[in-house]
Amino acid sequence: MFTIEHEFDATIITLVDEGDRGAPLLEDVRVSAFEECVTVAQPDPRTGEIVTVTLSNVQLRDLAAALNLPEGSYRRT
Repeated sequence: MFTIEHEFDATIITLVDEGDRGAPLLEDVRVSAFEECVTVAQPDPRTGEIVTVTLSNVQLRDLAAALNLPEGSYRRT
């Protein structure tokens, strides 16, 4: 399950773990898309602190492309 919210300066997507056949549930993941970058945030279950990763738009495009490619090293031109 996921939700999408449009705020003044960002689009916020929250991914909710609904479980998979008895597997332990993970904390929600919050993806915030800004004009210049995208952040992915999730609470660390050991500390409770929010861990955030920031991706540039180029990194995000590379990640999207990588999801559909076989193992290897690539450079987008």
